[in-house]
Amino acid sequence: MAMRYRVSRRIEAPISTVWALLTDATSYAEWNRAVISIEGPIEQGRTVSLTSIVNPERSFKLKVIELVSPNRMVWSDGMPLGLFRGDRIYELVEQQGVTTFSMTEEYTGPLAPLITKTIPDMTESFDQFADGLKQAAETVSS
Repeated sequence: MAMRYRVSRRIEAPISTVWALLTDATSYAEWNRAVISIEGPIEQGRTVSLTSIVNPERSFKLKVIELVSPNRMVWSDGMPLGLFRGDRIYELVEQQGVTTFSMTEEYTGPLAPLITKTIPDMTESFDQFADGLKQAAETVSS
């Protein structure tokens, strides 16, 4: 059974504005209180180094394994042989100038039940991320 976190927000801004914020690592510190730092380009096949408030002593090396502008992006990290894997999935859907943003994190693999016991609760961090993105996108669009 996979452990999962999910957050969703209705953002009163065009999808292009939300996507631009999500894919610009240099702007994260301005709007995202859940992230301490992010280094590296958010591009297909590239790796970003992320340090979050959930675990400030550790930087996560996340590979951008999917980048479908402006609707979907997936970052992944894990252990060899599929023993453990974490995927963060960002999805954007626009209807009449309003964007629905969702972010899901899933943990899978045979070691997931053991490893997820050591992962801190990320509910607050996910809410901060989504709220920051919403506020930044709506400010840019107003």
